[in-house]
Amino acid sequence: MTNTEFTSGFAAIVGRPNTGKSTLLNAAMGSKVAITSDRPQTTRRVIRAIITRPDGQLILVDTPGIHRPRTLLGERLNDEVMDTYGTVDAVALCIPANEPIGPGDRYIAKSIAGLSKSIYFALVTKTDLGNPEQIAKQLLAVEKLGQEVGLTWSAIIPVSAKSDDQVDVVVNELMKAMPTGPQFFPADTVTDEPEEIFIAELIREAALKGVQDELPHSIAITIEDMSLREDRPENFPLTDIYANLFVERDSQKAIVIGKSGARLKRVGTEARLEIEQFLGTAVFLDLRVKVAKNWQRDPKQLRRLGF
Repeated sequence: MTNTEFTSGFAAIVGRPNTGKSTLLNAAMGSKVAITSDRPQTTRRVIRAIITRPDGQLILVDTPGIHRPRTLLGERLNDEVMDTYGTVDAVALCIPANEPIGPGDRYIAKSIAGLSKSIYFALVTKTDLGNPEQIAKQLLAVEKLGQEVGLTWSAIIPVSAKSDDQVDVVVNELMKAMPTGPQFFPADTVTDEPEEIFIAELIREAALKGVQDELPHSIAITIEDMSLREDRPENFPLTDIYANLFVERDSQKAIVIGKSGARLKRVGTEARLEIEQFLGTAVFLDLRVKVAKNWQRDPKQLRRLGF
């Protein structure tokens, strides 16, 4: 095979919040590269996951869900998504099989319709939650949506990440759409996300479970320090991680900690187990809860928290 036959490129997975983008990304990779939650706007960063085959390399780009922003953080997330649109070779719009097409779906479809050079796919996600009649109607509705906004779909693919149904079809179709190009990442690279960022996300994923109202949006995690503990047996390494969990109000801090610290202890235990699986070492996790008042609306605090 000659170098000119190798294909490579970027495909953005887009959609409104909670349409199954990150779950699909994990299913396509066969491993966890993005955190998931039933809370909207779980994804806060553009995540790149790399699939390498002998004949090509596909970089899947998971994006935060486009939404009507209520904070400076929300505005920045939307801006990041819009910037991503213009740098990819293909765009895959996720629309759940079990929910009617709404204003958010139409807004995103119109947004991507004006892109140059992109190839468009529609992914009817969460088919495990719909019956055959629902799925058939949604496929027709998605086709009509494309016609309304001037999009020509290269393919409309029903898919269930949870059931691993047609995930391989999605990957194959996106791979075939990539242009001839170089190998951007080493073959063994799964994601370009820094290790500490992913660990912070694993902690946030654990913290999101069971929280209500606005609290999920108010949680942010930073890693203060991470290192292998010295003087440990070679066959039993231990990683020390010191992390901060930020909320915006004292009342939220009390909720996160829970009665007698029970909830924070559960969050720490769940996060530690996930991190140990990711790092392949035992982990000591020191997790402190702090208040950064209205950080989602404060430019200085957003920068300090990495946004």
